[in-house]
Amino acid sequence: MREIKASEITDTVARLSQEANYKLGEDVVEALRQAVKNEDSPLGRETLNRILENADIAARGRFPLCQDCGTAVVFLEVGQDVHITGGDFNEAVQEGVRRGYDAGYLRKSQVVQPFSARVNTKDNTPAIIHSEVVPGDRLKITVAPKGGGSENMSRFSVLKPAQGRQGVIEFVVKAVDEAGSNPCPPVIVGVGIGGTAEKTMLMAKRALLRKVALPNPDQEVAELEREILKKLNALGIGPEGFGGRTTALAVHIETAPSHLASLPVAVNLQCHSARHKEAVL
Repeated sequence: MREIKASEITDTVARLSQEANYKLGEDVVEALRQAVKNEDSPLGRETLNRILENADIAARGRFPLCQDCGTAVVFLEVGQDVHITGGDFNEAVQEGVRRGYDAGYLRKSQVVQPFSARVNTKDNTPAIIHSEVVPGDRLKITVAPKGGGSENMSRFSVLKPAQGRQGVIEFVVKAVDEAGSNPCPPVIVGVGIGGTAEKTMLMAKRALLRKVALPNPDQEVAELEREILKKLNALGIGPEGFGGRTTALAVHIETAPSHLASLPVAVNLQCHSARHKEAVL
């Protein structure tokens, strides 16, 4: 049994909260650079260049990439041979978000009583925590700030099984088309197929953590990703909705078995500020 101190978890979450908001992953930056080369629209190319300039300024100055520093979504892969000492596990994560957002001068966006008073918690907690027990004696922490503009465009449906592959394609394309400029394209499109309602939605969000354009290892799923991406970039929405061929940088699909009467499909969009950082303790 390996021991990890709660204070170490707090320190790590605080650091990752800031790093995720300040610095795009190199995979995202490279995808944006490639999009500049491929974009036919002059305004689209200019917009992509400004996005890259913004990312450079944020990284060098340690400024937030976007004024919406997002809900703190934290994925935890907890080794079954890990024992947390010196405090409550979940509270250690929440405290890390509090410290990170405060020290990093990151906007706090969480509100309580969201259907009525909508009072800001003033520290960006509670974070949304997803935990999974895995083999080993390590703890992997991924902090993925999720902005409201992209999260608001999430879609879920349970299709009829007979709608099959074509039904999935039409549902995803319609979701991105109706979202338009709201999620600040070019977007990364997370798609969950199968499972149950909650499982499908979580798969769609988790799919956003994959390196940009890294295909699903299943050949059939990878082909579906390519086909949907081609259709999305034919919509003409373009960077920030100004028109062009770069509406999406990637489509990432995750699948799971489902009930024989169901075909659940979920879409979770990520804006061009595709923010997430990870560490292993």
